[in-house]
Amino acid sequence: MRIRATVAAVTGALALSALVVPASAQADEASHHSVITDIMRGAYTASGAKSGARSAAAASTDDTPLNVTFSKVTVNSGKPIPVGTTNTVTVPTTYTVTHGADVDIFADDFELGVDLYRGSFDDPTNVLFGDELPTCTAVSSTVATCKGQIDVWPQIDFISNSDATTWKAVGYAVDYNQDLNSDDFDPSLVVSTAQDGLGTTLLQRYSKLTVNAAPEPVKKGATITVTGKLSRANWEDFAYHGYATQSVKLQFRKKSSSTYTTVKTIKTSTTGTLKTTVKAVEDGYWRYSFAGTSTTPTVTTAGDFVDVK
Repeated sequence: MRIRATVAAVTGALALSALVVPASAQADEASHHSVITDIMRGAYTASGAKSGARSAAAASTDDTPLNVTFSKVTVNSGKPIPVGTTNTVTVPTTYTVTHGADVDIFADDFELGVDLYRGSFDDPTNVLFGDELPTCTAVSSTVATCKGQIDVWPQIDFISNSDATTWKAVGYAVDYNQDLNSDDFDPSLVVSTAQDGLGTTLLQRYSKLTVNAAPEPVKKGATITVTGKLSRANWEDFAYHGYATQSVKLQFRKKSSSTYTTVKTIKTSTTGTLKTTVKAVEDGYWRYSFAGTSTTPTVTTAGDFVDVK
């Protein structure tokens, strides 16, 4: 279950959900989604009035609600993020935070992080965030390096297969300016900012690939039939379905070699299945290899050994 100090937009003003343990992960997801989208749509000033959402270019100007900026952002070390149908995927984030001398980012009533969103900055379609707040280390009185995470819960976070796309990184900071455990929480004291343009990352639908070369053993010169299936995660029914009409390489490695060579390229059927034949020449390993697409990661099977008599 996700446990985070968050704020939520209520009737146009900020209200606190401080250190809340929500009734469900979905409730906390909705809460944080509301927080981030509200900050991105318009950061809040100390008076509680909205100011325009700040872009990366505007984030360091004098009228910024909160003097905090982000730089050197990496998500998953720059690699795509493949996500399946059930398991939570946690990827690391790193970034540098620069803040005003009067801003205490280590205070108990301060929260910051880097999240992912898709859609427009002013009206994001979806938001992904970390279950744990980041760990930051001061390198000077106004600069800190931070390590965080993005936790992707496929059955909670995704809207549809359209989430397999490019996501944008956004940095946010919230200073509550008061005791979060107080019964007299004053939303007018809260200030926040969001910074866009921090980079992108690609989310992909996890892929699976199988192979079976038969018969085994086989006589030299006889026919070997190599079957398999390429499938990928579907984020609408959370099952794996065949990936149709995709090019897949059939590769062979001699028993005495460590290198695979492509024998032919075939396409998957309408249900994602693969089937082709080759002549048995010598002992070795057969495998299928899929190069991937923008929405689906590359995947290669282990070699299936065939003993040629």
